[in-house]
Amino acid sequence: MLTISGVYAGYGGGDVLQGLDLEVPSGAITCIVGPNGAGKSTVLRVVSGLLKPRLGTVELDGVRLDQLGTAGVLGKGVAQVPQSQALFPQMTIRENVLLGGYTLRRDKRLLTKRYDRVAELIPIVAERSNDKAGNLSGGQRRMVEIARCLMVEPSVLLLDEPSLGLDPMSLTGVSQLVKDANAGGTTVLLVEQNVRLGLSMATHGVVLEGGRVALEAAAGDLMANPEVAELYLGGAPSKAPAAAGSTAAAAGSTPAARSGDASTKR
Repeated sequence: MLTISGVYAGYGGGDVLQGLDLEVPSGAITCIVGPNGAGKSTVLRVVSGLLKPRLGTVELDGVRLDQLGTAGVLGKGVAQVPQSQALFPQMTIRENVLLGGYTLRRDKRLLTKRYDRVAELIPIVAERSNDKAGNLSGGQRRMVEIARCLMVEPSVLLLDEPSLGLDPMSLTGVSQLVKDANAGGTTVLLVEQNVRLGLSMATHGVVLEGGRVALEAAAGDLMANPEVAELYLGGAPSKAPAAAGSTAAAAGSTPAARSGDASTKR
């Protein structure tokens, strides 16, 4: 389990995260949603080691990630797909994906094995391996970015706005790829501005407000929450079914009334 406890972190002397407490269950897809400036992407940066918290801890199965640099966090099996522009456009798809296995470069056999496995999971890696990455569409680039992360066979995959700039067909492909990676045993923590899409692919959902958790529950429960629907889904609650392991009590709570809800964590 990925556990974030009492984390304060930010930029330029100001804290964006204000004592964040969050648990990400192993084997789940957890989606963080919330208004702009809530600290969603900052959570991912803290977990990946790109941003060191001022206070608090980040642990993966009891191992302190916040005491490691980015290389150390990657070595523990945590990989992040950035929000955008993560590929080298003048390099081929194969070259970009192989960069994900840089830490394996001395073991050519293992590197080749990992590449073949990723190419089997993500067909564009095999079909257009010699094409320049700069010639890909937004959805294709996103798939190659995920493919590069999968080269290290991460135990935790961090995704920052995977739907950003994608057309509906690409959204479907990326969503399925995330589910396939999770089905293979990878825990997924994603930040998504497209709340309906994010919660539809997730098993767990978290609403972040002001750098703290305002509400967390099974993804289906959040989609059925009237206030979450009004704020983020454009109207009536979704009829999506609750995911396994749901926090049923949270379905009836709202961010505005969270102070009186025992199922809501601050």
